[in-house]
Amino acid sequence: MGPLAPVRRSDRLAILAGLAPATLFLTGPAPPRDMHSPRERGGVNVNDKQTQSSLVKTSLQERDTLRRVWTYLRPELRTFIIAILAMGVVAASEGIIPKIVNDLLDKGFGGAYVGKLWHVPALLTGVALIRGVAQFASGYWLSRVSNNVLKTMRLQMFERMLQAPALFYHRNTASTLINAVIFEVNQVMQILTGVLITLVRDSLTVLALLVYLFYTNWRLTLVVAVLLPTIGFVMSRVNRRLRRLNREHQAMTNTAAYVVEEAAGGYKVVKLHGGEAYEMHRFQGMAERLRGYSMRMAIAGGLNQPVTAFLASLALSVILTIAVVQSQANQTTVGGFTGFVMAMLLLISPLKHLTDLNQPLQRGVTAAEMIFGLIDEPIEPQEGGLPLTRAKGDLAFDHVGFRYGDAGRAALSNINFHVTAGEVVALVGPSGSGKTTLVNLVPRFFDPTEGRILLDGQPIDAFGLADLRRQIAFVSQDVVLFNDTVAANVAYGVHPREAIDMARVDRALAAAYLTDVVKGLPDGVDTNIGDNGMKLSGGQRQRLAIARAIYKDAPILILDEATSALDSESERQVQAALESLMAGRTTLVIAHRLSTIENADRIVVLEHGRVAEQGSHAELLAANGLYAGLHRIQFATQQ
Repeated sequence: MGPLAPVRRSDRLAILAGLAPATLFLTGPAPPRDMHSPRERGGVNVNDKQTQSSLVKTSLQERDTLRRVWTYLRPELRTFIIAILAMGVVAASEGIIPKIVNDLLDKGFGGAYVGKLWHVPALLTGVALIRGVAQFASGYWLSRVSNNVLKTMRLQMFERMLQAPALFYHRNTASTLINAVIFEVNQVMQILTGVLITLVRDSLTVLALLVYLFYTNWRLTLVVAVLLPTIGFVMSRVNRRLRRLNREHQAMTNTAAYVVEEAAGGYKVVKLHGGEAYEMHRFQGMAERLRGYSMRMAIAGGLNQPVTAFLASLALSVILTIAVVQSQANQTTVGGFTGFVMAMLLLISPLKHLTDLNQPLQRGVTAAEMIFGLIDEPIEPQEGGLPLTRAKGDLAFDHVGFRYGDAGRAALSNINFHVTAGEVVALVGPSGSGKTTLVNLVPRFFDPTEGRILLDGQPIDAFGLADLRRQIAFVSQDVVLFNDTVAANVAYGVHPREAIDMARVDRALAAAYLTDVVKGLPDGVDTNIGDNGMKLSGGQRQRLAIARAIYKDAPILILDEATSALDSESERQVQAALESLMAGRTTLVIAHRLSTIENADRIVVLEHGRVAEQGSHAELLAANGLYAGLHRIQFATQQ
């Protein structure tokens, strides 16, 4: 939360009665009521009951969120206490200044300070020095606490994201996850730094000044205190609307981020098809809705300002009247009244901060709910305790079925076939027949909803997930490379950077026909290839992904259109490398170009999630079924 603008002299008493927010945040507000709920007429109707139930639930959820934030603060409790003590020193110093002015006016000008006037500047300078040191110390230690907590949150979020199942990535876009891990944490920063500093330091300051005010003139102080319940009621009415608007604004922000992500990721399609106007219209609608929500939040958050200004003007009028009456009865002095007014003026800044605290707090709570939602995301099941050093590679699909969530038709149904160790099995079929879904079940990106998959005679969920995936090398049609060196991409996941086997990297690159390409790079294998390998051509990227699979040397190999991005010459080179790689390994190959899998030991043809036929290339052609039809179509197209 950024620093607040200084208050003009004409506005100094406008927020005098804003102490209520401090009381509310320290003791916890009562559940607020909906600003648009029906008015009560002789009883509570059904809508009122539903509204009150919803508000109570929301209030409890908010308190649970804040309580959970506190669990992250607890390990930093010692540092947190030091920061609070420093804030206490800052708050106490506020009450000293009016006392000095009081004594100076009553005694300094009357002769009591004759020969001791140096006490006043010395005391003021000393108070300012102590206050400055304490203020710096409190800010430093609280920032240290909050940054430690934010680091912990970010690490937990990223770790949980890495451990989440594949369905999690189907439900959440990349922009949503980036927004949560990187940007939403900054909203929580407002709770841990700005809001927390304001709440603790300014509440203590208000308390110290109120003690001084009550000690100086308790009658005038009671006038200020009368306004607290009124301001509390106003804030509770605003609180509900702010909370709802913040949640809706957050959801809208994620949607807008997704629109930007789509436009940036698909810029070629946008430009080629002239979609600039369409994308601009789509984003303009989102921007307008975001503006509308922001304005409603600004209106709701600003309601307390005119109300407190009006109440403060009433309070000032009453205070001045009472002060004049007391002066006529010799119940106050010029110094006492001046010190009282000065303390009231010193109240303005912390009260304004506390009055404005609600809106950033609501934003922070909303962001914290999103963060904790990600931290609480279920992780992939890690079942199995059977040891698995290196599998033989015998795979069996036993009545396997799979359905994506609540999808109507099953993606796979009653899949039965056996792949012996070292066998090369090709999966073919029309688009949407379930080929990619089937191979995704082997490394347990998803678990079958029916049946089971056996590896070396054991269900794959009997092994630990990490052990199972060490047995599988996967080369997909969607190549994913990392913004790192060639060597680091080839050895990714097998060896850390400091332990990469460079001779093994060279062999993998040679097998993928990349040796000459890498030699032509500025730093050879130590060349950074950029974001997703942007410094390489499409064919080179595909071959680098194949080199990564070669380096892993796993007993099971899955190729999902692994040669789709290669030209004819590169395809012949890589196909030869793949045939060498597949020797002695269990291999599942997905290919739309049937010419690349004619030499497979067996071909399994899928249609609508079921096995339509299986056999060798020659057998399937002789059967004159679905495979033969697909083969004739491709052969005719190639003529």
